[in-house]
Amino acid sequence: MKKAPFDPALQGEGNYIAARRHRAAVKKFVQSGKVEQAADAAAPHDANEVRDLLEAEKQGAAPARK
Repeated sequence: MKKAPFDPALQGEGNYIAARRHRAAVKKFVQSGKVEQAADAAAPHDANEVRDLLEAEKQGAAPARK
């Protein structure tokens, strides 16, 4: 069987280049010291938002309708 020529755009089971870029960006973000600030900003701000998030999670976990 003839081996296909190398094409960096074709990466088979996963996009290894994108995965490396993502890991590098995550590492840079963690080292920036802004994780706690981002977590605080992402947290629900009131009881209504908590309720909405829980309802969305429930809907996302529900089986698809047939």
